[in-house]
Amino acid sequence: MSRVGKQPITLPAGVKIDVRDGTVTVQGAKGTLTRALPAGVEVGVQGGSVNVTRTAEDKITRMQHGTTRSLLEGMIDGVTKGYTIDLEIQGVGFKGNLQGNILVLNLGFSHEIRFEVPEGISIKVTDGTALAVTGIDKQKVGDTAARIRSYYKAEPYKGKGVRYKGEKVRRKAGKSAA
Repeated sequence: MSRVGKQPITLPAGVKIDVRDGTVTVQGAKGTLTRALPAGVEVGVQGGSVNVTRTAEDKITRMQHGTTRSLLEGMIDGVTKGYTIDLEIQGVGFKGNLQGNILVLNLGFSHEIRFEVPEGISIKVTDGTALAVTGIDKQKVGDTAARIRSYYKAEPYKGKGVRYKGEKVRRKAGKSAA
């Protein structure tokens, strides 16, 4: 049996879980998330805990058992606390600006990059160089932060670019004159 999958998930106060027709809906203070359950995995709610069980013993179902439990725990955390990923922009003249639902990035190119913020995600820009990507869906928050970072990853020679807060960029020596 999966070590992760057999652990029960405790439900915080104010969180409701509804299991119907192979989908799980989690409602909390910050919003609602829905996810389809894989075949062979069942979710049961008893009192203040959620248990994930499997109905078959094939390899795919065993793999999905722990994964489903972890995804449910992430959904519960998302609707109660939410998720935030902080990004930093470094470089002379590099900055970000939020114009309505569009994030405008100036990253040293001849044009500005216009990034439309996905629904369910909010971005906060402070000082033009610090971005905070926030939302209740962990996957969507991580994907949005990764897409913003992909426009100009921090390069190793001058350290310019977009990086996660606290990310260490391994610096390289440039060319040297002989």
